Amino acid sequence: METLLMLIPVALILGLLGLVGFLWSLRSGQFDDMDGAAQRILFDNDDDKAPPPPGHRQEKGSNR
Repeated sequence: METLLMLIPVALILGLLGLVGFLWSLRSGQFDDMDGAAQRILFDNDDDKAPPPPGHRQEKGSNR
């Protein structure tokens, strides 16, 4: 019985912390663009490629 007196307030506090965290994430815009990442992974942008490392030589006649 004594453990219930400790576990119930701990569970309520953890539940309230979870609710506060969820409400904070809603207000800060964490869930605004649900489809953006799903769409970005489908399309390959050649513009976003990193430049070759320094000292890297491209072979002549190669179009990479």
